[in-house]
Amino acid sequence: MTTNLHTLINSLEGIEIITEAAQVAKLSHDYHTFSPVLVSKLEGKVGDIAVRPTREAEVLKVAAACAKYRVPVTVRGAGTGNYGQCVPLHGGVILDMTRMQKILWVKPGVARVEAGIKLAAIDKKTREFGWEIRMAPSTYRTATIGGFIAGGSGGIGSIQYGSLRDRGNILALRVVTLEDEPRVIELRGDDVQKVNHAWGINGIITEVEIPLGPAYPWAEVIVTFDDFMAAAKFGHALGNADGMISKLISVFASPIPRYFHALQQYIPEGTHAVFLMLAEPSLELLPGLVQRYGGQITYEKLAPEAAKGTPLAEFTWNHTTLHARTVDTGITYLQSMFPAAKSLQLVEHMYNHFGDEVMMHLEFFRVNGAVVPGGLQLVRYTTEERLNEIMRYHEEHGVTIANPHTYIIEDGGRKVIDPEQLKFKEIVDPYRLMNPGKSKVLQ
Repeated sequence: MTTNLHTLINSLEGIEIITEAAQVAKLSHDYHTFSPVLVSKLEGKVGDIAVRPTREAEVLKVAAACAKYRVPVTVRGAGTGNYGQCVPLHGGVILDMTRMQKILWVKPGVARVEAGIKLAAIDKKTREFGWEIRMAPSTYRTATIGGFIAGGSGGIGSIQYGSLRDRGNILALRVVTLEDEPRVIELRGDDVQKVNHAWGINGIITEVEIPLGPAYPWAEVIVTFDDFMAAAKFGHALGNADGMISKLISVFASPIPRYFHALQQYIPEGTHAVFLMLAEPSLELLPGLVQRYGGQITYEKLAPEAAKGTPLAEFTWNHTTLHARTVDTGITYLQSMFPAAKSLQLVEHMYNHFGDEVMMHLEFFRVNGAVVPGGLQLVRYTTEERLNEIMRYHEEHGVTIANPHTYIIEDGGRKVIDPEQLKFKEIVDPYRLMNPGKSKVLQ
């Protein structure tokens, strides 16, 4: 490997290469530190060098060199993932795509961009034309579009548009292969699923074509409730109010709001909170729905004011875990999805069964057209065995767990890898150099 690396470095003249150990180590990590299980399993896993291409021609050159010298490649964006997706298990090259930031074009309802551009930068441009990206993680201001597609699934906006895997939420992906003579392949339509959420094991994404949604003026609102299930039922009802345009419906059981120091004045101690992003034209209808479920609006900002300072969105989705761990590093989390048929019934059961050990945090989104609560519950961690017991109990009661405490694709939310992704990998990565070790069937 050492000899091959030196030869590879010499073959990449003109492309930025990072060899300084501390910087390479930094580029070898993500937010897997949310999981005490992954911290121990991924300890000491770093790349040998990092490479930062600025254009697709340089990506092709790197791919050819890595294939020739059989050097593993781990692709990364901003490194905001949570499962070690961009942590290299076998050293090699860290391919940092963040210098590929061009917006190639914007048309009504669609944009074409390079993979390394930040999501917020896309919106800054598309909003000039009255459009915005459909969904984004809570790391919206730092995450890249390529990283979001390769390692993410949904987020803020999913209450309207579902998840990235839903047909129509990714229009096209342009990928570079890791063959002896690398090719550029354009995937369109359903073929994008060959690469979507594949953790970078089967192609280097260089360009992305995504649909856009109308850029409403988004108001931010906090509603508090004395009863947790009233808060959950309100969130579900708002999600099902088809005439009201929501972008975010987040529900936090007490004591989670205590971790939001900047917002404590708006959330009385002991109450449960719902955070909303709502299109301003829908605000007029909100008080009546709040009153129906016994809530109280304690915070409201119209779009111009909401654009200043820290957005409410940065307290939701997995930023909730970040805020909690800032106060208590003994906290970790779950990822779960409650079945549509009896979602609130199961939410109530889990809330009562686990009590303060598993603090309920719900994010409402659409699955096959139905509004369902997904859980990002906060867990007071004791042992890996107890964590597994908690996840097993959920699954035994019909709650789907996407295990965030594993770096193996099949052991997470997938259970099995899409056969079409495996077929595509055989074509584009014949030497199995891309992010090796992240799949059981590719060991």
